[in-house]
Amino acid sequence: MAAAARLICASEALVDGGKGVRFATTRHGCDEQAFVIRFRGRVYGYYNECGHIPAELDWLPGEFFDDSGLYLICSIHGALYAPETGRCLGGRCQGKGLKPLQVREFEGNIYLEPESHDG
Repeated sequence: MAAAARLICASEALVDGGKGVRFATTRHGCDEQAFVIRFRGRVYGYYNECGHIPAELDWLPGEFFDDSGLYLICSIHGALYAPETGRCLGGRCQGKGLKPLQVREFEGNIYLEPESHDG
């Protein structure tokens, strides 16, 4: 029997280029923090960890975007990431991007797809 997608939040909780929603998931048998954001009308999900050092990205809970609302920014050293790919755009991430999660928006809700985590 296939695992069901897991509800993260209502679609209305995510504003384009605004505050994200944090949630916990499991990766390799360990609890991990993750987040979803909306950018240019689409929803994206990532593990909440900078590509450079094992630190959470958000500078306040759910605050992942820089002031322009165009880039995700690391709270520790200001590395910039592309919201739609998680690719490192500059800073001390040294080319290491964010680790994506498979999320989908369906009937007014955001879901985490089961194949993107192991718990």
